[in-house]
Amino acid sequence: MNRGALRENLPHAQQAALRRAVRLEWGTLAFLAVAIPAVGIVTGGSQAMRAAWVEDMLSLAPPLAFLIAVRVMAKPASARYPYGFFRSVGVAHLVAGVALLAMGAYLLVESALALVLGERPPIGSVVLFGQSVWLGWLMMLVMALTIPLPIYFGHQKMKLARQLHNKVLYADADMNKADWMTAVGSIVGVAGIGVGLWWADAAAAIFISGSILWDGVKNTRGSIADLMDARASTFDDDDEHHPDIDKVHDYLHSLRWVTGVRTRTRDQGQFFHVEAFVTARRGRLPALAELARAQEEVRAIDWKIHDVVIVPVTDFPDNTEDRAGRS
Repeated sequence: MNRGALRENLPHAQQAALRRAVRLEWGTLAFLAVAIPAVGIVTGGSQAMRAAWVEDMLSLAPPLAFLIAVRVMAKPASARYPYGFFRSVGVAHLVAGVALLAMGAYLLVESALALVLGERPPIGSVVLFGQSVWLGWLMMLVMALTIPLPIYFGHQKMKLARQLHNKVLYADADMNKADWMTAVGSIVGVAGIGVGLWWADAAAAIFISGSILWDGVKNTRGSIADLMDARASTFDDDDEHHPDIDKVHDYLHSLRWVTGVRTRTRDQGQFFHVEAFVTARRGRLPALAELARAQEEVRAIDWKIHDVVIVPVTDFPDNTEDRAGRS
């Protein structure tokens, strides 16, 4: 794999994390290549199983998006794309989010209608080794077998997403969590049918589709915010003000010739672009060498800080922020 352009911008620990993330994503695709047909074979007329099968197919989107984005953002910058291709992570994040949103909404409506209309899913029997076996047992067995690996994948990807500041990887880890929860929900729904609770299947399907829809809403909202150049946030969008912004302010304020600092920081997909506006002490306009040294020191704060522009000004532009994140 030719990812030289990308790896040049990553420290050794992040390079190793990226290689591990790629291996995990290929492992996820291999797992889904087995799980999807297995679940499809035993789906029958169960709404919960159908929703779980669709979610398994949707689970292909995040790992594929991640693998494609890793290749695209490794391309060097060009005259047409002077900022490089780091935004491909944001585009991949948006594609995965919209796919989850659309299918989650569709399944939620379909499952709710099945519950309202009182549809009773037929689950018949199959003959195995000369014995008649209730299909529900096979459904629950297959879904139980799909639980352990998503738990493992999700746990590992969450750690790597934090280390790489990669929101597509985080979305995939979140999807893995939804996968095993979906499997548990479908087992409960099928078991409910087995004990005569016909509505349990539709209720489980509503729970599953609601989980898909929520993942879609959250990831679509986060990806759009990044593509619209919202201020840089943490990898999980939990904190809208990334701590690196404060570190940049602290360093620039420490320079003897600086009296005030305001910044605009945007997330380009794993990497940050920082525009720092500084006011200088009276009669102390910085030399070009001082500005260049300050740029290098800001980049050294964190590997995620890739592009840095420091501009001496007399008045701060609108919509810039100070250390506390206030405009």
